[in-house]
Amino acid sequence: MLNPLSSVQITKIETETQRYIDLANQVLQVSIPPIEIYFNVSGATWGYFVRRQNQQVIRYNPYLFEKHYQEGLTDTIPHEVAHYVVDCLYAGKRIKPHGPEWRKMMILFGVDHPKATHNTDLTGIPRRRQRRFDYQCGCKVIPLSTTRHYRIQSGRSSYRCGECGEKLRLKR
Repeated sequence: MLNPLSSVQITKIETETQRYIDLANQVLQVSIPPIEIYFNVSGATWGYFVRRQNQQVIRYNPYLFEKHYQEGLTDTIPHEVAHYVVDCLYAGKRIKPHGPEWRKMMILFGVDHPKATHNTDLTGIPRRRQRRFDYQCGCKVIPLSTTRHYRIQSGRSSYRCGECGEKLRLKR
């Protein structure tokens, strides 16, 4: 994926990410290490905090940062760092992704009204669209994602219409 951000913008995003980690360390008197950052998210998502086994990374969407740079700095960075800090503080415990622990961290970061979603203009942002397959029941045609289609085709799942209750079948 070609990164549309300048090296100055990338450095600023990395610096801001570390600044929030440093703030958490100072206020909470903990020692959370720096985190790896990637600019490899596309589509409608601003970013992700990802933990797989012992690896923790933050992934940002360079296209959304390019188009809405300031919003990314003020909303997305503290959002993802809050996930990281909470994950470090509550390692091994089951907590909700946008639960009270995350909200408290966002408030500590100066975000007065933490939100889990955004409604940013996505015009011109590259997005991957998943293919849909038309299924039908007794009352209508329902487009299903490729994931659901392949589950049905392999015999692992079946789906019913929420209105008429009839089992969905592939429209021929």
